[in-house]
Amino acid sequence: MDNQKVLLSVENLHVNFRVRGRTLSAIRGISLDFYENESIAIVGESGSGKSVFTKTFAGMLDTNGYISEGSIIFNDDELSDTKVSLDAQAKRLIASTREKLNKYAQLESGAQTYRAMRELEQEKKSREGLSEEENQNISAKIDDLTFRRTELYNHKLTIDPKKERERHKEVSAEIDALDAEIKALQKEHAAVAAAHKQAARNDTAYRRHFDGRMGELKAEYAKQISTPISEDTKARNEIIAKEIYLSVGRYPMFKRLRLIGKLLSSFKDAMSVGKDLSSDEVRNSVFDEVVFRVKYLDETEDMLHGTCVINLAKIRYSKDWTKIRGGKIATVFQDPMTSLNPIITIGKQITSVILKHQNCSELEARERALVLMKKVGIPNAEARFDDYPFQYSGGMRQRIVIAIALSCQPKILICDEPTTALDVTIQAQILKLIKDLQKEFGYTIVFITHDLGVVANVADRVAVLYGGQVVELGTCEEVFYDPRHPYTWALLSSLPQLAQRNTKLYSITGTPPSLYNKIVGDAFAPRNPYCLEIDTLREPPMFQVSETHFAKTWLLDPRAPKVEKPETIQNIHEKLVEAFNI
Repeated sequence: MDNQKVLLSVENLHVNFRVRGRTLSAIRGISLDFYENESIAIVGESGSGKSVFTKTFAGMLDTNGYISEGSIIFNDDELSDTKVSLDAQAKRLIASTREKLNKYAQLESGAQTYRAMRELEQEKKSREGLSEEENQNISAKIDDLTFRRTELYNHKLTIDPKKERERHKEVSAEIDALDAEIKALQKEHAAVAAAHKQAARNDTAYRRHFDGRMGELKAEYAKQISTPISEDTKARNEIIAKEIYLSVGRYPMFKRLRLIGKLLSSFKDAMSVGKDLSSDEVRNSVFDEVVFRVKYLDETEDMLHGTCVINLAKIRYSKDWTKIRGGKIATVFQDPMTSLNPIITIGKQITSVILKHQNCSELEARERALVLMKKVGIPNAEARFDDYPFQYSGGMRQRIVIAIALSCQPKILICDEPTTALDVTIQAQILKLIKDLQKEFGYTIVFITHDLGVVANVADRVAVLYGGQVVELGTCEEVFYDPRHPYTWALLSSLPQLAQRNTKLYSITGTPPSLYNKIVGDAFAPRNPYCLEIDTLREPPMFQVSETHFAKTWLLDPRAPKVEKPETIQNIHEKLVEAFNI
């Protein structure tokens, strides 16, 4: 894939959900590149993280979900190129921003002393408070009790107090007992913390040492930050001020001013601790706390010009998604029956998307919609334009959903199990349609599926997910013909097409791990018949099998014993060729 452009680069992505007072780790450190004009399949059981993973770069995470770590870099030259009008108001804002940055830059001279002051303060707080381990232990107990209480309360709501009076009383008593236990733990926590704090305050010798040392540091710091800044620092701040305005210039004035204030606060903190703001990486991280950075390139009399690195993981405002979702990244959902609005005509649903993302008239939008309807195989498109969804069959509705997704010619088309709700015949037609249109429009296809038959027919590469991680990645031929991870072996062994007559169909024993709990070792270890002792102790690294093939299993370690693949998938090439006509 060396000659292909990386369109989307996901690096060490972690996605969590807040569920009933607990944290669920749905995605655990996925790193994956998506190339221009390729077809990649995301495969795994239900709950493996397939849909959640793609929702992160489509901006469609549920409200209780959030990206806790990692980056999603979208390489789009059109979106990256940024121009902002340089009028009188803009010049005043840039000038005032520059002056504040110059003022904050004086703090850089005393950064080392400031860090020493913070360390001294932290030492004092740690002496007065409980240790991190003690806090974590008590918090874990309280969280566990709170979760149990929530579960019981939800169960209580399902009980009819008139018909199940005794059970209702029993559950209510259990809830009251848990409430009392939680309150007692919280009271105990507060009492222990107060006693610890009082004991530290009674240590007069340490207090005298702290006050003396802090006084010395403050005097030294005041002297250091009175030093004038250099001309080089002023020139750097000039560029930063322009980058700040470039980064917020797309927002309305009120939000623009608010974001400038937040960015100035972030830069003040960075300068206080002596961060190297000449480094692009450091400067990006400061911007990312508020909004992604637009790097300054050049300017004219009335225009600022810059370019940005679009990190989808750092987008915080819904307006920023309007140019990406639909226009650059589109989704074909699983069920066409629920993807369309039943009270709006088919034509209106297509044209509304075109009007939103493209600068054209209603007449032009109608013409483009008709062209798309014909391309996706809708017969007599002109006559069917004003029909409602209920007048279309399931297969035709899915074709319309595809037409809507392609109406703005996106760079990435996410297909979230687009054929699950369709019969086998229509499924084949839809898959062929998606692939045929790819040749014309040149988009990247991301297939989310549990159907390996779909994968075999459409994918260039395959990423196998388990427990929120990529456990195997390779070309379609590598994953199907030379799988290396025991989970991939199990998935392939479960294919009905590989079952022999009068034999029992293979099924994977056990259940996927709970993502509420911290997973130690290999997540697949409890269900892995080839499990090694180290699988239960340490998470395996991603081993490289070939230039394009990787697998996350200790079986690939040179020290591991040699293990034969299951008999079912031996000579799998011939079996798959026969089953799927690959």
